[in-house]
Amino acid sequence: MTSAPPLVRATATATAAYQRPRLRSVPRPVWDAAPAVIIAALLVFAAASQPPGGSIPALGYAAAALSGLVLAARRRFPVAALVTAAICVVVYQAAGFDLPPAALFFAVYAATRSGHRTAAGVTLGALLVAIPPAATVGVGARPLGAALGEAALGLGWLVAAGVAGEALRQAEGRAAAAERTREEAALRRAADERLRIARELHDSLTHQISIIKVQSGVAVHLARKRGEEVPPALLTIQDAGREAARELRATLGALRGDAPHDGHGLDHVEGLVDGARSALVDATLTIDGPRRDLTAAVDRAAYRIVQESLTNVARHAGPATARVRIAYGPGALTVRVEDDGRAAPGSDPVPGVGLLGMRERVTALGGRLHAGPRGEGGFAVRAELPVEPAP
Repeated sequence: MTSAPPLVRATATATAAYQRPRLRSVPRPVWDAAPAVIIAALLVFAAASQPPGGSIPALGYAAAALSGLVLAARRRFPVAALVTAAICVVVYQAAGFDLPPAALFFAVYAATRSGHRTAAGVTLGALLVAIPPAATVGVGARPLGAALGEAALGLGWLVAAGVAGEALRQAEGRAAAAERTREEAALRRAADERLRIARELHDSLTHQISIIKVQSGVAVHLARKRGEEVPPALLTIQDAGREAARELRATLGALRGDAPHDGHGLDHVEGLVDGARSALVDATLTIDGPRRDLTAAVDRAAYRIVQESLTNVARHAGPATARVRIAYGPGALTVRVEDDGRAAPGSDPVPGVGLLGMRERVTALGGRLHAGPRGEGGFAVRAELPVEPAP
């Protein structure tokens, strides 16, 4: 058994293309089989170039070919490929062929890289015992000491292959551990940032919203106690404060991770339209198509689009009429909010946080959003959100 570095280098060169990223488009089974066939062909060619010293040359050729072909299974069955290649080395040595253990080199590497260090060690130990007697049977009349020395030299190359496989396995493990550490650190930073935002929102908004709720409630109570008619604007402020407090609590809970932020959906869109009317916006609601279940993300996005659109009508359109239309299509939910307010045809919409938020919501869901002045005056918001087709 000799080391034959030239043949090992040739087989290594033949299989190096497997590692090139530009060839990754080729199916994995093809690249598992290609180096196996090449190594088998090289071993058979090397066997044919030397006269057999044993009485069963056909068995030696078959063992040389099989030792290479078995490498096709080195990824799925690394231990089986290793043991088969080792047996083949002993067989073709006993059959009279002095060939290098090229296939065994790659089999040891694959086994140690997949974590089977014990199997590789036991196999190499068994080879050290079995190959010297097999070599003395086949090729010439080599003394047992010379055969043992050649076996030790060959096993040195195999040990080097095992060390390389183990080193790469450990390097990959360290890289995976570092990636997990980075992900965990990013998650911790995100959690800390959410808690910081939750604290800021709580400190800056909760107190003010609570004051609005209390003061509006007191004003409504005193007006009713005196027998006076409660102004509609005051009732609107009271309802808006109550709704803002509920939304803020839900948002803070979601940021802290205490509870899921379920919020409102299209089941509550009538409340939005009623609230717009109390804010002196003549709003109407039309729903086309049979209602059906939507994902939470689509349901909430549609609700927020209607909410933001009606808020913009109340703030910017002046005395206006708003029409809300929700259409359940076969593959999309269409939300349209139009008004006949101050926006002039052809003018550019003023960019704001509300329009940007709507666009981000729709884009994140893979939908489309158009927001701009209408040709006949006023403003229109039209969003298409993809949904699963109705059964």
